[in-house]
Amino acid sequence: MKVSARNLIPGTVKKVTIGMVNAEVVIEAAPGVEIVSVITKESAEAMGLKAGAKVKAMVKASSVMIVAE
Repeated sequence: MKVSARNLIPGTVKKVTIGMVNAEVVIEAAPGVEIVSVITKESAEAMGLKAGAKVKAMVKASSVMIVAE
């Protein structure tokens, strides 16, 4: 598969929670570093996402905000 996004973060699926419409997928990118994605239930099932699967999180954003206290 080829994509234009350059922000591909490899990781391992830690947990998949399937809801009525959406699924929450928790990816461990590094020890203690998690990325959470909400995708459609249909997509999660079609991809066969399960804990332990090797995946990449693709991040495409027009802006990144920084907050400091």
